[in-house]
Amino acid sequence: LSAYFCFLMTALGVTAGAHRLWSHRSYKAKLPLRIFLAAANSMAFQNDIYEWSRDHRVHHKYSETDADPHNARRGFFFSHIGWLFVRKHRDVIEKGRKLDFTDLLEDPVVRFQRKYYKSSVVLMCFVIPTFVPWYLWGESLWNAYFLASILRYTISLNVTWLVNSAAHMYGNRPYDKNINPRQNTLVTLGAIGEGFHNYHHTFPFDYSASELGLKFNPTTWFIDFMFWLGLVTDRKQAPKEMIQARKERTGDGSA
Repeated sequence: LSAYFCFLMTALGVTAGAHRLWSHRSYKAKLPLRIFLAAANSMAFQNDIYEWSRDHRVHHKYSETDADPHNARRGFFFSHIGWLFVRKHRDVIEKGRKLDFTDLLEDPVVRFQRKYYKSSVVLMCFVIPTFVPWYLWGESLWNAYFLASILRYTISLNVTWLVNSAAHMYGNRPYDKNINPRQNTLVTLGAIGEGFHNYHHTFPFDYSASELGLKFNPTTWFIDFMFWLGLVTDRKQAPKEMIQARKERTGDGSA
């Protein structure tokens, strides 16, 4: 349970934090929530918020081209993990420089996390998940470290990477059949709501990254709960009429 709790916190640091809040500005979060999401993002250990958001904006702007950091047209392995093992394609760097990221560094939370990123990763990703089970209920340091830290970290990395790989290759395209991103149920389950990828690339400004309703999207539930607490404002949504019109115009007819 402790390891799974850390996994959920890790996931929210990426999905609700680096992705929907900082990369897409799909909602606004007050300072206490931004601090929590930054700490959770350090637990994720997937580059700091600025780097993650920068790469993700470039990915959306130049999706499936050489300027896409994890271009899925280069194959499953490359888009999943291979892109981290090689130098960025020159187009990623050249075209990425044309985008504006000043809004990210205007947030003091982003600047603080970036400045102290290495120490925050050691604390949040490894020390706290290991120390808490050992101190509070006598778990062995061996079990706590390898389950709540290492195994949890490994699973969370691969779940995130599946959004870049599997969700760009396998699934249907009910919103836009002319782009590669797909609706992938398994990725949705693992990445707590990030697998509605055809929708997300069609309407990247939508805070839910999916059509609202009875769909499985824990990240949206979390943001909605924070809204109820008064820590979230200005949630952006695609109007139902816009969604339906897009389905009829460019969808593959699967929804």
